[in-house]
Amino acid sequence: MEYGDGLSAVVFAAGKGTRMHSPLPKVLQPLLGEPMLRYVLSALDPLCPGRVHTLIGHRADLVRKAFPEREGLFIVQKEQLGTGHALATAWEALRGNPPAYLTVVNGDTPLLEESVAAAFVEESIRERRDLSFISLTLPDTGAFGLVLRQDGRVTGIVEAGDFNEAVHGPKSGEINAGIYCFRTEAIVPLLPLLDSDNLQGEVYITDLIALAAARGLSVEGCNFGDDPRLTGVNTPAELSKAEEYLRARIVERHLERGVLIRAPQGVRIGPDVRIEPGADITGPCEIYGRSSVGAGARIASHCRLQDAVLEQDADMRSFCHAEQAVIGRGCIVGPYARLRPGSVLEEEAHVGNFVELKKARLGKGAKANHLSYLGDAEVGEKANIGAGTITCNYDGVNKHRTRIGAGAFIGSNAALVAPVDIGDGALVGAGSVITKNVPADSLGVGRAPQRSLPLPLLGAKKH
Repeated sequence: MEYGDGLSAVVFAAGKGTRMHSPLPKVLQPLLGEPMLRYVLSALDPLCPGRVHTLIGHRADLVRKAFPEREGLFIVQKEQLGTGHALATAWEALRGNPPAYLTVVNGDTPLLEESVAAAFVEESIRERRDLSFISLTLPDTGAFGLVLRQDGRVTGIVEAGDFNEAVHGPKSGEINAGIYCFRTEAIVPLLPLLDSDNLQGEVYITDLIALAAARGLSVEGCNFGDDPRLTGVNTPAELSKAEEYLRARIVERHLERGVLIRAPQGVRIGPDVRIEPGADITGPCEIYGRSSVGAGARIASHCRLQDAVLEQDADMRSFCHAEQAVIGRGCIVGPYARLRPGSVLEEEAHVGNFVELKKARLGKGAKANHLSYLGDAEVGEKANIGAGTITCNYDGVNKHRTRIGAGAFIGSNAALVAPVDIGDGALVGAGSVITKNVPADSLGVGRAPQRSLPLPLLGAKKH
């Protein structure tokens, strides 16, 4: 359900995340090749398109750079004085076009799903609650804020560092998940009442619960049990656990859609990867970014794809890497091949073991089966590249292109010094260094004449 201008969302992404022990802002820590924040935004965008704002602060430049398409939806918190201060900062930016309801989500909840967020917000709005938040019941409450209730009614949330059993009673195990829905007309007047009178000296958003409850507003903690999708990520161990949960969930979805995944526990697939039913994948392997895999394509174990396209019936054999490359229908790649950015294999082309391509296009049916480097090259249809061939594309200052025509045959251990053009149907002799164009249907040889000399009898005894 979309709520139009009646609902906005703010994702808190301004903190340092010191427990991650990383120079990256916590929300940019990657899970399956994508920053943590990307998952949170994807869960919220369908609820209020164009009205999901991100509050940034620490290393804001990095967050902006990671999400350039969201420029205009960032709100800067110049000083990080706590979650309550973050909410007040966000509201200052939104008050010119105020929503009736505001959902607030911590940016470190990458497992939050659209269906969960939608159900929570929809119930909060339908019941016209002034303040709703998601709570969980965990055996170990750790550093989470603890929910206080009296006769089942929520009376407040106390941060872990400020909890005192003598004052607050025994722990119930119910914690705050950091996901809220506010009716702004009721809650905004309470923002000036927030203070930093606590052990951390921070302004807490959680203090709104006690303030609202004391004034008789409608406050509800929606308990989701021990749902692992709703716990935050604060440490490397928690990040690893969340990533494994996400990995298993994505793999299961592809299996359900008809993708054959062998040894699935070792397969890592990014959230934006598209795989058609009928593809056959064997773990361990990794497929990230905007990669796509066609029906009937096969990926053997120990392969890695990043923003790569593997079209129908293509066969990627073990230990291959492909980044920003296109592998056409019916192609064979590997084993041990590396396709770097800009590489294109047209239909039924072959790239074999220990062959590296960079900004190279192989035409239909062309073959480079062994131990070659083709950089900045255009290889024509059904051309054959012999073992050990190198396109010498760099002169120390600039890159240059090599063109190899259709049906050409390049002998083993040839060095083609770009810029150079090997014509259609031409043949280059093995071991040649080619520095000039070879016309079509011609033989190009560039090597010194062979000489045979007697071997010295070194170390031989004299009689």
